[in-house]
Amino acid sequence: MPLGPGAEASALADGSTEFGPRPARGEEEPSDASSGSAELGAVEASGPAPFASCNEQTAQDFLVRGNFLKDRTSGNARAIQYRTEQYGYFSGYGRRPKDAKPPSAFVVDTVFMGLSIRMHRKVVPALKCVEQEIERSCQDHPYKPHALAGIRYRNTYRGGEVTNHAYGIAIDIDPSENTCCGCVKPWNEAPLCKRPAKTEYDRMRMPECWVHAFEHYGFYWLGHDALRDTMHFEFLGDPERILKSADGAPATEGSRPAMPASSTLGGQRD
Repeated sequence: MPLGPGAEASALADGSTEFGPRPARGEEEPSDASSGSAELGAVEASGPAPFASCNEQTAQDFLVRGNFLKDRTSGNARAIQYRTEQYGYFSGYGRRPKDAKPPSAFVVDTVFMGLSIRMHRKVVPALKCVEQEIERSCQDHPYKPHALAGIRYRNTYRGGEVTNHAYGIAIDIDPSENTCCGCVKPWNEAPLCKRPAKTEYDRMRMPECWVHAFEHYGFYWLGHDALRDTMHFEFLGDPERILKSADGAPATEGSRPAMPASSTLGGQRD
């Protein structure tokens, strides 16, 4: 979501509509994603992981925006480098590993709550775990999302930060219904931002139980942040611990179930 002029722009999952301002001058899209194609061949992640295989975890503290901004130089650099090593090199940020590929090389098409979205393949199993948790624990709070935003191919944060959308590990849910009261206009002018509220949960349409479902599986809700960005969840857990192996221990990258591969996707984003 918008952090200031030119910051965080949201889009529908199909890339047809932007909910925020265009990037500021000089904030160009990485050349590796000009067509939105995936270098390794995107795979379609379909079908939920067995619920018993989901491993609960919390966000890693050093990746939480409110924490690493306390020491913007070293804290932000550490968070960027971790994401670089886990999810790919986003052009211009962090130390580029040898033979590095951009996050867009690892993007997959998946479905969340009936809507298509493009995310980094490492975090898709966590999204499936969240969906099953919502179906299990939020039955008394029905909610059907209408728009999602996932991978983004340009960084629209300023001050040296990188949006987690650029790594394909963030998801926005219904920006028009779940706004960002700490952001710039028009977000902070939404009626939900003006009405009296005891907590930030009262300033969104999405049920509170959705937030807790995401938090069970390593996602962090930016409603807790100074931005009060209620639409936004980002995976800050350990991607190696999303699923459990057959013996009940957290699965490593080599032991976790493989996602089914399908046809290579052509470019379809701006």
